[in-house]
Amino acid sequence: MRKDGGGLVFLAVDNTIHQRLGLPYLQDLFQETSLQHPVFSHLAANDIAYDKRSAFSVWINHRKTYTGITDYDRALTAKRFAEVAGEVMALENGHALELFGAEFRSPGHVPICSASPAPLRDRFGHSELAVALMRMAGVTPVALGCEMLGDDGKALSKSDAIAYASTHGHPFLEGKQIIEAWSAPRWSA
Repeated sequence: MRKDGGGLVFLAVDNTIHQRLGLPYLQDLFQETSLQHPVFSHLAANDIAYDKRSAFSVWINHRKTYTGITDYDRALTAKRFAEVAGEVMALENGHALELFGAEFRSPGHVPICSASPAPLRDRFGHSELAVALMRMAGVTPVALGCEMLGDDGKALSKSDAIAYASTHGHPFLEGKQIIEAWSAPRWSA
């Protein structure tokens, strides 16, 4: 992802997991602390061109990482977060925070982006698309994502993304295909 994607590597997380862990949105934390740290009121994310609010929550590292930035460290953080998230979904409330805190520290190098409570109905971002795919696949609704960038530093064009997928033997799905599958009665309820 780091070499071929080039964009920010992030965890897309289902809103149920977000709620169980009591994860805050960074935007809310900044607003709440702006009296003590006025810089946050000047950095308010109230002008995002593509949405009403940022999906970013906390940034984490697994406690067994060193710096947290190496490929190995980020892979360990992502893998264990998905495993812990699966456990959290099965736990009664109260123990999730202990489990989460025992495994992770913040700040870290892997951002968590929380999908909206109604993915692909009220928001159609990368987090919602990834979480919808995970739910439809019947696995823990956590995915590691990264937007692909071209050599010009801009988002990779659709035709270049299709060519990349073909060259590397990967499937290529458009967001509208995921949304269409998600709209089936089984998922839209």
